[in-house]
Amino acid sequence: MENVCVMMTCPCSPSSYLKEEIDKQFKLFRYWEFANKEDFLKANAESIRAIVCNTAVGADAETIDLFPNLEIVSTFSVGLDKIDLVKCKEKGIRVTNTPDVLTDCVADTAMSLMLAIFRKICEHDRYVRSGSWATKGDMELTTKFSGKRVGILGLGRIGSAIARRAEAFGCLISYHSRSEKSSISNAKNYKYFSSVVDMASNCDVLVVACALTSETRHIVNREVIDAVGSKGYIVNIGRGQHIDEAELVAALVEGRLGGAGLDVFEKEPEVPKELFNLENVVMLPHVGSNTWETDKDMADLVIANLKAHFLKQPLLTPVV
Repeated sequence: MENVCVMMTCPCSPSSYLKEEIDKQFKLFRYWEFANKEDFLKANAESIRAIVCNTAVGADAETIDLFPNLEIVSTFSVGLDKIDLVKCKEKGIRVTNTPDVLTDCVADTAMSLMLAIFRKICEHDRYVRSGSWATKGDMELTTKFSGKRVGILGLGRIGSAIARRAEAFGCLISYHSRSEKSSISNAKNYKYFSSVVDMASNCDVLVVACALTSETRHIVNREVIDAVGSKGYIVNIGRGQHIDEAELVAALVEGRLGGAGLDVFEKEPEVPKELFNLENVVMLPHVGSNTWETDKDMADLVIANLKAHFLKQPLLTPVV
């Protein structure tokens, strides 16, 4: 398959493993490295048979139309919001993603953010590093996390993994999704809310873990944020567009929301400057799945799907 031309839209991963492995097994084009895109397309557009992308730079309709012989789009992510699935279906282009292999790391990140905001881990770290402990004495008390009411928006693979971890802390679990989840293990022990606002009113921390679709864009709006309230917290390990970020910032600045733990933002890598000096906000640069182990597993799954397609074998994780 070394003659099969694969184009990566962007680096996709902080590590070089994915790029190196694709380069070993296919003919790889690093699209972002070509300064003159027009010349690249003239020379190579017809030879590209596969695109590898992620949630930063995907494959929209315009991109797909550039490559007349495109057969498959394999994304280094679970999320599919940067891929025009309708266009792919119309053109008979296969699409795969990387579910399951990143579930544990993203769920671990959600738990880390919850613990960090309730127990003020980052603030305490800064306090010690600044020498304030020695000069100003002990900090004020924080809030216990164990036993809190955790509301999960989206009880899919990642949401379920977060629920299991929170259960180990004795937390009471509730969730909102399009329908009640009778088939998921332990779901019968969780309280289902058909309304996001109602769930937000009945939890201490709202965790966003659903897929980004047209229906879930800005699903966490002012009404939901105000329902969480000044003593509640919001954690987002989904997508930045799940939350109306302007409303979130306003609520945090005005004290209408107790705090937030954010791994994702609406216009990444741009982050609202109003959040920088807020001690009740913990922010990460979209690193929910970024571990060496998960990076390798995701890369291997991307490549396995490509190989399966070109060997005319069943795809491992087909979406389209």
